[in-house]
Formats: sequence, structure tokens, C-alpha cells
Amino acid sequence: MTNITLAPSIKELYPDFKIGYSIYHNIVVEKSPQMVRGRFQFYQETMMMDLEQIDLNSFSAVSEWRSIFKKFGTDPARYRPSSESLLRRLKKGSTIPLVHSAADINNLLSLQYKTPIGIYDLDQIEGDITIDIGDNNTFYEGLNGREVSFTNKIHSSDQRGAFGSPIVDSKRTAVTENSTNAIQLFYLQPSLPLSECKKLVNASAEMFHQIHGGHVESGLSI
Repeated sequence: MTNITLAPSIKELYPDFKIGYSIYHNIVVEKSPQMVRGRFQFYQETMMMDLEQIDLNSFSAVSEWRSIFKKFGTDPARYRPSSESLLRRLKKGSTIPLVHSAADINNLLSLQYKTPIGIYDLDQIEGDITIDIGDNNTFYEGLNGREVSFTNKIHSSDQRGAFGSPIVDSKRTAVTENSTNAIQLFYLQPSLPLSECKKLVNASAEMFHQIHGGHVESGLSI
């Protein structure tokens, strides 16, 4: 099993920082079934209507992640948590495009819980995973096609270097319809009780598993 650890640089500033994970083996990633597409569309439409009347700061997860970014030295107005970016897209009236079942479920869960969640091809990850704060030498090509620097930013890395973050994930470890093994990382609110964290991760893993089959193991790194 892949080990996931939190670096001292994280725990020193946030002793209650925690990462949830779900590891999937022998899954089938394909075009999202009609059930998922319908649910995703319905949720987006409902959230769009809600966001017409709600400020994003009213979501505790959004405001907490902004404060976390600031504490680590990241400007949350320039680099936004991925969950907030999805919400902002909906608030502007733009829908979130469908990609494939893994990405679509991941985006739906991220919107539902207002939490950054990364999904990665496990076969493209080498060795154990560390969650850390980057320096001037920490960067990768993101899914948006841009090279992103992770100086003073939370990121996940393996033996080859950085590959994921609560901002944007890398092309190197992107899940595709050819992926058969994957790992989800949940960037949980430090204030969220352990019992609630476990419920969130387990419920998410069950939903993902129902769509993709295979085997799943979930847990928390604290």
C-alpha cells in the first residue's frame, strides 16, 4: 500500500491538518453513465440558483481554506482552492464540462463537500506520498497546460517530485479512460472532527466504487 504522510512543515502550523485518501484497484473509467450525468447537471443547476443569493465566504469550508492558504503564504485571491474555483464557475453561470466518470464524480464530490479533492492515476505515482509546502524548486505542468510554481503552497509529491495540490493537479498523474488504479486525496478542513472526516471519505469512496467497480481502501493521514 502507498503510504501518505504529512510533512513537519504542515503539522507545525496546523497540528489538526489531515488528509483523507481512497485507493482504488481494478476500476473501469469511461464516459459517465446517465445517472451520474443527470445528477451532476441537477446539482449544478441547483447550486447556480443558490449561489445567486449566497456569498462564497458563507461556506465555512471556503473561508477556512482561504485562511489556510494565507497562513502558508499563498494568496487565495490569485491561487484558489479547486473547490472554490468550481463554485466560482457556477456562480458566474458557467457549467462544468464532463470529462469522464472519475473526473466527473470527483468534481461532484468536491462541489458537494466544498473541499479540494484530487484524483490521480496510481500507476503513474512512484513510491510513497508526502504532503508538504513547496519551495522555489517545486513546480509541475498542470492540467490547465500551464507550469505552476508551488512556492509556499501545499502540494503532494512522490519519488519523482510534485504531482498534485488543492489548487490544480498535474498532467503526469492525470486519470484517463485507460487508468485501472487510482488514488483520491481529500484536503480536509483542519476544523472538521475526525468522525466527520471519516464519514466524508467513506461516503465518497462508496459512491466512486459503485460507479467504477474494483476494490477500495480508505483512511486518514493525521
